[in-house]
Amino acid sequence: MNSKLKRYIKLILKLAISCGALYFVFTKIDINNIAGLLKSSNFLLLLAAMALFILSKLISSFRLNNYFKSITIHISEKNNLKLYLLGMFYNIFLPGGIGGDGYKIYYLNKKYNVKAGKIFRAVLLDRVTGIIALLCLIILLFYLIPGFIFYKLIIWLAIPVICIVYYLIIMYFFNYFLNILLKTWILSLLVQALQVLSAFLILYAFNTFEHTVEYLIIFLISSIAAILPVTIGGAGIREITFLYGAQLLNLDINTSVTLSLMFYLITVIVSFGGIYYSLKPIHTNT
Repeated sequence: MNSKLKRYIKLILKLAISCGALYFVFTKIDINNIAGLLKSSNFLLLLAAMALFILSKLISSFRLNNYFKSITIHISEKNNLKLYLLGMFYNIFLPGGIGGDGYKIYYLNKKYNVKAGKIFRAVLLDRVTGIIALLCLIILLFYLIPGFIFYKLIIWLAIPVICIVYYLIIMYFFNYFLNILLKTWILSLLVQALQVLSAFLILYAFNTFEHTVEYLIIFLISSIAAILPVTIGGAGIREITFLYGAQLLNLDINTSVTLSLMFYLITVIVSFGGIYYSLKPIHTNT
């Protein structure tokens, strides 16, 4: 089986999983209720949520460039942002190929005298740092839920354990990234905090003022689930997470799924800006 056919099969499988998951979710929710939430939502708050999401992506692009600089890829912040936005576009709209991260590796390997393996590790660790920040924020938000005091004390210990293990992995296997560890860690927390605030504003735009911490915990868990390369841009698996998370925490499933759909819509709108750089070459020498 040639590689081109494998890519098509992979795309079809992802599309099938996304469509199947979305169909399942939509059989469990009230479409009229969701339409009502969207119709009565505060448009200005939704715009503010989008602005926070854009800011989070600007910082995320800057974080990734720190990894690139550590492996002697000196690309300007402006051009790195263009490449980052192009990668977002490819992840959402062209999922059947090598994807956004794959394109970055291919492009930078072609333009710079740096092995693809090193670039791959830079991109991978950038992702891992984001996931670790997500886990820590989930633990912090869980601490705000009333009850479960004993479990909170145990879970709280997970934060230093996670950070220590990550530090040791970087020190022993990727020590050329050690000098940017603290900086990228802080940037990752900032990125995820901004996206949490974005989700918070979406909830307020829907006039949802209760159980916001629980909704935000599901939002963070769904962000981790969406990273799994089994659907189109995380569509479907994110909504499944919101659906079951809402059921588990006794939340309104319509509000939960609508939050997911709105955040995904914001992601798609912002990612679509990358189409410009798919048509116009990015000059990495400036």
